Amino acid sequence: MKIVVVGTRGIPDVPGGVETHCEHLYPRLAALGHDITLMTRSPYIAPEDRRDQYRGVRLQHLYAPRSQSLETSVHTTLAILQARQQDADIVHIHAIGPALLTPLARLLGMRTVVTHHGPDYERQKWGRPARAMLRLGERAAARYADALIVISRHIAEQVAKHHGRTDTHLIPNGVTLPVRRIETDRIEALGLSPGRYVIAVGRFVEEKGFHDLITAWQRLQHPDYRLVLVGDADHETRYSRRLKQSARDAGVMLTGFIKGETLAQVYSHARLFVMPSYHEGLPIALLEAMSYGLPALVSDIPANLEVPLGNDCYFPVGDVRELIDALYANLAHDTHVDHTALLKTHYDWDKVAEATSQVYVAAGARQP
Repeated sequence: MKIVVVGTRGIPDVPGGVETHCEHLYPRLAALGHDITLMTRSPYIAPEDRRDQYRGVRLQHLYAPRSQSLETSVHTTLAILQARQQDADIVHIHAIGPALLTPLARLLGMRTVVTHHGPDYERQKWGRPARAMLRLGERAAARYADALIVISRHIAEQVAKHHGRTDTHLIPNGVTLPVRRIETDRIEALGLSPGRYVIAVGRFVEEKGFHDLITAWQRLQHPDYRLVLVGDADHETRYSRRLKQSARDAGVMLTGFIKGETLAQVYSHARLFVMPSYHEGLPIALLEAMSYGLPALVSDIPANLEVPLGNDCYFPVGDVRELIDALYANLAHDTHVDHTALLKTHYDWDKVAEATSQVYVAAGARQP
């Protein structure tokens, strides 16, 4: 079956939850026998890094304007038109922003699968017009997609409540179980000591709540540990600039986007993982931290609550005082948590690929 993938910035090694999802999923689907072409956005793939394929997945690099307001709509339109030219059996659209173009794919005679990664209209960075368009994208996905995948129960419940669609397919994100690193050369190059730092991972946007974490860390004033923020902004904004300045003022380390061996060592030797988010779909960064055996401290939003952690691993979202108390409590006890059985059972990429393949077969068999 010929599948064209739309809605991601690109793979491999492009930061972002949807991008990580696609990087792990589509090579597995290719190995299952599907013909996969993934459309990347040219600004995110440097010319010298552009390749024709990645682990059995064909990559096609299409133009996208470097503009928050136009990037998604322009690229998705071009990608769907390309899919029609290539006689795709199915267009798989990721996220509700690109899903606004689902009717176009259907109009051009192609089956459509949409993966709903989360209600992006809840993100603080969007203004009223953008939020309205994202809600329309969710509505278009619910109404026109031949199959609608959701990555969490909370999203399934919201789609059923607001759009009356109850036949969604719950297929969560996955994680690959890593080998914990004993090497420390990469973290030492960053100026870090094993077990003596706390990490948070994500893009520098308001809904990640890093401003709350920096405020809590300033008030905590724990001399034995450093706070490390792993990530950056896709598009530099007033918020991201202010966040970086606040971090520097508080003595917080900013690593920028890191990957590979460096990221593996940072995860392997951290003391605690913190996710103070106001909004998530189903956070891959949390699953990755768990795969390295890290204790986790996360906000009590629905997406985080779906990952079965202990009660003492959650704090009320936006409550800096509670976050400070939770940091104190977690740093008082040195623990390693083995989540292997949980991750293998519920968040295995091979199982995600098998379930997605079944959705393709069923969608392809639907009558027009």
